[in-house]
Amino acid sequence: MAEYQENTGQLISADEIALYDRQIRLWGVKAQEKIRSANILLITFKALANEIAKNLVLAGIGTLTIVDHENVKEEDLGAQFFISEEHVGQNLQRAQAAAPAIHAMNPRVQLRVDTEDIHSKQPDFFAQFDITIATELDFATYSTINAACRIANRPFYAAGLHGFYGYAFADLISHDFVIERSRSNVSPAMQETPTRSIVNITTKKENDKVIEMVTKREIYSPLILANTSPLPEDLTRLPRRRRQVTPLLTCLRALWEFQKLSGGRLPSFSREDLELFTKLARDRHQELKLDISTLDSEFLRTFLQNLGSELSPVAAFVGGSLAQDVINVLSAREQPLQNLLLFDGEKSVAPIYPLHPFFPRMWKMRFLPSLP
Repeated sequence: MAEYQENTGQLISADEIALYDRQIRLWGVKAQEKIRSANILLITFKALANEIAKNLVLAGIGTLTIVDHENVKEEDLGAQFFISEEHVGQNLQRAQAAAPAIHAMNPRVQLRVDTEDIHSKQPDFFAQFDITIATELDFATYSTINAACRIANRPFYAAGLHGFYGYAFADLISHDFVIERSRSNVSPAMQETPTRSIVNITTKKENDKVIEMVTKREIYSPLILANTSPLPEDLTRLPRRRRQVTPLLTCLRALWEFQKLSGGRLPSFSREDLELFTKLARDRHQELKLDISTLDSEFLRTFLQNLGSELSPVAAFVGGSLAQDVINVLSAREQPLQNLLLFDGEKSVAPIYPLHPFFPRMWKMRFLPSLP
């Protein structure tokens, strides 16, 4: 494993306060210290991971470990900015080729490069990281890594691109965060949503105003459950709301099911693959209780044509959104992603769907036995 090291592990210095002045003004020195000590794993270094790495390194995280065993290919030059033509044909892994440019962006961040296949890693490998971000993998690999992270009680993200489309999924297991707000005369609801509750409220005075420091807790589902969970009832109860649900959710579920049946590969344009994918998509659409009229052949065709491709603007949006969520989680100061973000670049929409099992009490007992 190659390593680029600058971080001294000491408390944040005056130089760093000057360097990160803008973000310290946003979330405070204590939050920056948490960010500075974070040890993050980033898997598969393609266009999306480029954007994630850029944002996290510039934010000043402590350590970034990149795992990617694939060599640089000519097609990698289309949407990535840490590698160049000179890297093609040198038998260099993508992570190796990108490392010097990443390190140059912020030498204070400790950068590690691991060129082993992620499939060779044992479950305890993921326990050493504060957060794992897996990109551009098939569903079975995502689920395996997610399970390993849950065993170690570590947050997990999965994200990927397909041309104009992208997604980011978060499983933070159980995450507490604090928001500040003006004190209200109305008593707050302690259970705000099926997954979010208020666990503590303290107050402070600021310019003759009483400010509430509200600690909230979000409970999450692993990807394997979220992928088969229904949409919230408020999205399926009314026909108008059902029609607003993007068919991208259906197609992503159909793609993951196709990969499970085909050893992880993407569908081709063979008649057999097209028929299977269409059937899987229609089945998933009905399971989600969506109107079949919103899953037309044009969208299916466009989705299939976009599979496996990378576009820089989509990478920038999805990667920037995911990196910002990681920063929010580390600083524990903002509402985190709950739990699936989908991006449709053709329509410029990015809905977020909270996907959880029908029986939260039973699920909570099974997957979060230590929680009250």
